[in-house]
Amino acid sequence: MQDTLNIFKIGGGIIDDADQLSQFLAELARVPGRKILVHGGGKGANQMLTELGIAPQMVNGRRITDAATLDIVTMFYAGKTNKQIVAGLQAAGVNALGLSGADGNVIQATKRPVKDIDYGFVGDLTERSVNAQLLDQLLRAGLTPVLCAITHDGRGQLLNTNADTIASTVARALAALYRVELHFCFEKDGVLTDINDDNSVVPQITPERYADMKAAGQIAAGMLPKLDNAFAALEAGVEKVVIENALKINEPVKTILCRS
Repeated sequence: MQDTLNIFKIGGGIIDDADQLSQFLAELARVPGRKILVHGGGKGANQMLTELGIAPQMVNGRRITDAATLDIVTMFYAGKTNKQIVAGLQAAGVNALGLSGADGNVIQATKRPVKDIDYGFVGDLTERSVNAQLLDQLLRAGLTPVLCAITHDGRGQLLNTNADTIASTVARALAALYRVELHFCFEKDGVLTDINDDNSVVPQITPERYADMKAAGQIAAGMLPKLDNAFAALEAGVEKVVIENALKINEPVKTILCRS
């Protein structure tokens, strides 16, 4: 039987709050077995961009990354944020190793082609983008990789890449080696049928129920891309996907997405 590998993704809301981040890392340290953490950014990059007179540009929730913006987000994501998280995990007793995609060639991306919108230095991924062998070696050496949202193209160019996409792609790439459980952690306890009722958590969603819930308009628009990616990961071999509260990952209330 394959070993279980838990892959966790956290976003900026947790990263921006030092107390919540510390609490999450303490909870993560309690999760047994092999694990990988993928993190996005926080508000720090936007604050520095604004201080430097560079207006952050977003289209449909995605950052436009010009050369100046890339410098700033690299400093924050691959530098300050990544190392703060690694230091916090070390304090919690987890031997973590912080990586950008360029480190060990762990994630090699392709610059997004210009179509209707030029996203700048943004990287797109396929399962072949992930160096699964290196991640496996690190995991078997007892290390917990901490991956930030900065990748590279193999020709010296760094690229900004969506952290949800990184987590899903890494999960797919490692599904051949492990029984992978992918966790998306945010401020709610799971997928809610009523966005205004925190107690309306759906405990389990199959592809069939997901289709019914979408048709009935029971899922908030902002959750749809995350769930679409989650079910695509299940189809690609990931064992299960969990949507949960970042501060309650060891508690039973959460939404589990499964193949059937």
